[in-house]
Amino acid sequence: MPLAARRIVFFTLLAATAGGLGWLMVLVLAPGGWTVVKALILLAFLGIVPWLGICVGNTLPGLVLRLACRDPARRILPAPAPGGPVPGRIALALTVRNEDLAPILPPLLALLDTLGDDFTLFVLSDTQEPGLVAAEDAVIAAHTHPRLRIRRRADNAGFKAGNVMDFLDHHAAGFTYAVMLDADSTLSAEAVRWLVAIIAADPRMAIVQHLTVGRPAREAFPRLFQFGMRAGMRIWATGQGWWQAGDGPYWGHNAILRIDAFRAHARLPALPDGSAILSHDQMEAALLCGAGYRVCVWADEEGSAEANPPALPEFLHRDARWLEGNLQYRHLLTLPGLRWMGRWQLVQAMLLFAGAPLYTAILVLAALNAALGGAADVPRGALLALALAWTAALYAPKLAGYAEVLLRDPARYGGRPALMRGAAAEFAFTLLLDALSQPHKTGAMLRLALGRRAGWLPQNRAARGVGWGEAARLFWPHTLFGLLVFTGFAAGSWAAVAWALPFAGGLLLAIPFCVVTADPRFSAWLARRGFAAIPEELDTSAPRGRTSDIHGER
Repeated sequence: MPLAARRIVFFTLLAATAGGLGWLMVLVLAPGGWTVVKALILLAFLGIVPWLGICVGNTLPGLVLRLACRDPARRILPAPAPGGPVPGRIALALTVRNEDLAPILPPLLALLDTLGDDFTLFVLSDTQEPGLVAAEDAVIAAHTHPRLRIRRRADNAGFKAGNVMDFLDHHAAGFTYAVMLDADSTLSAEAVRWLVAIIAADPRMAIVQHLTVGRPAREAFPRLFQFGMRAGMRIWATGQGWWQAGDGPYWGHNAILRIDAFRAHARLPALPDGSAILSHDQMEAALLCGAGYRVCVWADEEGSAEANPPALPEFLHRDARWLEGNLQYRHLLTLPGLRWMGRWQLVQAMLLFAGAPLYTAILVLAALNAALGGAADVPRGALLALALAWTAALYAPKLAGYAEVLLRDPARYGGRPALMRGAAAEFAFTLLLDALSQPHKTGAMLRLALGRRAGWLPQNRAARGVGWGEAARLFWPHTLFGLLVFTGFAAGSWAAVAWALPFAGGLLLAIPFCVVTADPRFSAWLARRGFAAIPEELDTSAPRGRTSDIHGER
């Protein structure tokens, strides 16, 4: 199918989804007459349906391709198999700031020996605190290797993007490509070779982004989170790659870039106030595509992984940091030289977070509508249809991902019963998480509006428990907000409370949810019973286990 036709298919699915959901909301709200509260609910909902349409527009083509093709990744990105001489010298670029290098360097050095003399490892350090600098130097000194280099900047100008560009400007002479790594990411030798083969085959290819899945995790929070994320991202990346082709996304790590093109065209502009962009990757991809280069996703999950935050506080802080960075794109939408697809990538990145205050507003307005007696007029059939359609659209990628595994290869996940148990546990987890994360993002946006920034602080990657005192200190506002909202629903009717519980009950349970999902005993219980186990965990012989070869910081 021609690329233009694929894009018509995507936007048709988006429009049909948005229109259908909007029509269902009208059916729910119209009985009993329109009020100001009902009109505001409808307006807020119309603001979020574009994102729901994007979910469906990426999911349906992705599912069809995953089921119909023996090799979906090569179907959307024809690629030569690895082999033959390496096309030039290649840098493995590990970006770090205040990270513990001790567990990272040994597998990297082993990988260097596996890949051969054409590869060199560069540790690009932005660490400045004297004690941490000394610790980094000690690790480097203890792991000498002829193809290991460390470059440390005197400051953190430009954040990670500035770190990378400084390396390309001053330390990458003689290198053709750079494989980008973060401290929490992994790539296998085979995955690296695939990336090299793909980018070398097309002189207009600037970035090849490898699909990335969650590394095996024993802690309950990342274990459940990445089980669903893996299912959804596989479908999403396949569908998105099908219709975006060479105008694809870049996620900043687990990717290979063409150094000359990146250095010439991916230099980031400053924001209007002169500050540096926090979220660099999508902007870099848009700039390269605008210059006539291609940015593509290799939608194969084998050999590419990353660690996810170990507990709810770290997860929400990361979300607030990404939110701040993505929303900065609004200042750059009119930048000269971008293609329309590049601008679309920036809009899509903003929509990922911009809907949070609208979700929160709908919850508050629905509670107010119930308290004012408006819930009595709601037709139950239309409300059920809306709830099911809304949920199906929002979670379409992961639901399709589970369907794909059920139909194609459930044995990789321990069989159909094990997969279904994991999917059910993950879905309940996600409903609770999303209920509290949307108001949390809304609060982060309000703080930004007041001039308070989340900042690009060092991340805690270590597994830890969260005590009841810490959880109460962090999440009492979420709990109080939930109590106020459910007081409004209860003032209307207990039926309204029952309808709201699946989608907002996580607010009431925010404190125990935080504690339990970080509890080592609950984590061990899930692991013993195989809940949300991924293939790398189940396959003890690990023929697919290409996730331990190379560690990389996001």
